[in-house]
Amino acid sequence: MNKDLHKVFLFEKDENVGSMLQEFMQMNGFSTERFTNYNEAYKAFCNDKFDICLISLEEKMENGFSFARKIMEVNYETILIFIGSQPTLSELTQAYKIGIDDFIRKHFILEELYLRILATLRRTHGHKMNDHQVYRLGGYTFDPHKQSLMFDGELLKITTKECDLLKFLCEHLNLLVEREAILKYVWKNDSFHNARSMDVYMTKIRNLLKRDKTIAVVNIHGKGYKLMTNL
Repeated sequence: MNKDLHKVFLFEKDENVGSMLQEFMQMNGFSTERFTNYNEAYKAFCNDKFDICLISLEEKMENGFSFARKIMEVNYETILIFIGSQPTLSELTQAYKIGIDDFIRKHFILEELYLRILATLRRTHGHKMNDHQVYRLGGYTFDPHKQSLMFDGELLKITTKECDLLKFLCEHLNLLVEREAILKYVWKNDSFHNARSMDVYMTKIRNLLKRDKTIAVVNIHGKGYKLMTNL
């Protein structure tokens, strides 16, 4: 993996902790910019491209949640990782609704942070490490670059829109993806017409994947969808 390709956005108000984290990330090959002010951080995020976003939450987590919602509207594909104290179930639920990829409890070992970032990169943004990422879902092999889906050696027909949708779900495997995020990624806007179209295409994705009973596309009513597999 060429970690030099990954640019890290780090929000940490504590000077000592922030400097330590920034130095550690840079020592491990990640280009890292640190911010301590929400307004300045938001402007920087809007004007640059970051692959990974690390947000250290304050005691009042809602401040960090509000900030994260704003930056995810700018670039939902950014890997988002929260660093915070032990969250309540309600706080953890809010965090995952925003679209986080991981929640790391404070007082972690630096090496743990590094390993979990690598694991998240492999799981959610494999295409950045490998321009020709192939996904394996149970008995299926999905190659978005070739726009091909195979099951047991049989090539299944898949349209461009189905390919884009399945790719986005694969990048967030076993995670809730909000309806608005899917619409902005695949359809580029969240109009009512596109929302109805998305539901139709989700049915098409289910039909494509129905041969393997270990795979499911789950509709979380009023929230979004999960592509789930137990393999």
